[in-house]
Amino acid sequence: MKDLLSLNNRVALITGAGQGVGRQTALQFAAHGCAAVIVNDFHAERAASVAEEVRALGCQAFVACGDITDFDFVNRMVADAVEKAGTLDVLVNNAGNAGPTGTMDSLPPFWETGPKEWNMWLGTNLMGVLNVCRAAVPFMIKGGYGSIINVISDAGRVGEPHLAVYSAAKAGAAGFSRALAKAVGKHNIRVNSVSLGSIDTPGIAPMIEDQAVVTAMLKKYIIRRLGQPSDVANMILFLASDASAWISGQTYPVNGGYSTS
Repeated sequence: MKDLLSLNNRVALITGAGQGVGRQTALQFAAHGCAAVIVNDFHAERAASVAEEVRALGCQAFVACGDITDFDFVNRMVADAVEKAGTLDVLVNNAGNAGPTGTMDSLPPFWETGPKEWNMWLGTNLMGVLNVCRAAVPFMIKGGYGSIINVISDAGRVGEPHLAVYSAAKAGAAGFSRALAKAVGKHNIRVNSVSLGSIDTPGIAPMIEDQAVVTAMLKKYIIRRLGQPSDVANMILFLASDASAWISGQTYPVNGGYSTS
């Protein structure tokens, strides 16, 4: 029987792959037949470390260290990836940021902020997604195949009062994904989003050191534990593979029941 979750020697680019969900996705792809994974991260040492883990699983890996809000860098990154790996089949826009660590209650309200603060949220979470898709789609069209998975947040689906602009950025990425899916479907390219609840990654480590904070947080979840990077990577693998060949323009929550619609 054909393994529908096999990536069949596809080439994948994963942004923000140096830790957490991105790292786990890279390892899942390597373990499921990817020919090559391009590991992007802002931090060179993290990207190099994950690339070594990918190679240990018998998959080629290339490091692309840089900032996805830099349009010129992104274009060079994608072109270099295609030159090295021969093609680009799967794109996972995983890089994102939720600003300073600590409880969300400590963040200033939207009406006490301005464009300087807004750009912090909009840069990676929205403009980065646009940049990488703009660079990748022409190569996918040329190859006649593509699967794009944009990692968003439930903040963009239900709204977080202390993260208004972050919520806007993630909602924007979801809306962009739906529009892009309609634009590129005729080229055999699919575009979907994965929407996350609270995932146990290094990015939220300072916030979850206080067990009382975690307990209060999880009261909003049907499954009362933090998500793990593997929970998300499993969904991304599904959307990257032929198991989801008739799925596009959708948003899949991986959130422990934080939202139910």
